[in-house]
Amino acid sequence: MSDEQTNVPDASGGQPFDLDKLQYLMELMEKHGLTELSLKNAGQVWKLRRGSQEPVPIMMPPPNYAPPAAAHPAAPAGESRGESNSPPAETGVVIKSPTVGTFYSAPSPDDPPFVTVGSKVQPDTTVCIVEAMKVFNPIPAEVSGTIISILVNNGDAVEFDQPLFRVDPA
Repeated sequence: MSDEQTNVPDASGGQPFDLDKLQYLMELMEKHGLTELSLKNAGQVWKLRRGSQEPVPIMMPPPNYAPPAAAHPAAPAGESRGESNSPPAETGVVIKSPTVGTFYSAPSPDDPPFVTVGSKVQPDTTVCIVEAMKVFNPIPAEVSGTIISILVNNGDAVEFDQPLFRVDPA
């Protein structure tokens, strides 16, 4: 702080505010990423807030990945798309991502996947986790049946309403 202080009287007629101290506090808030600060000393109360009080929607950049297999047009009958263990894309019930995030097929890298092709599921069976903003959201099947295809890879970025699995409800 400088030897010469700039003082502004507060509205209540008490001690003047020290603008150099105010500037110093604002710089500290910026440096340390603080959004709110509240100080009380000898009858003075200082409340500083940076930014908006309204939540700011976070715009995520589009992920750099190939679209899932379900986004490709189905091959004509008799032709193969190179997928040896999955039926044509239009069969089965689709389990879609309820949020944007990162798809994880297992609870941790050392654990087996929640489901694989051929796994039987019930509506409350967890089929994967989608991580969104450091929150790990378990995704239930919401349908009974057998997993017939997994449409994304572990660690892939997924979009809202993106198909993740196909389930044969039979």
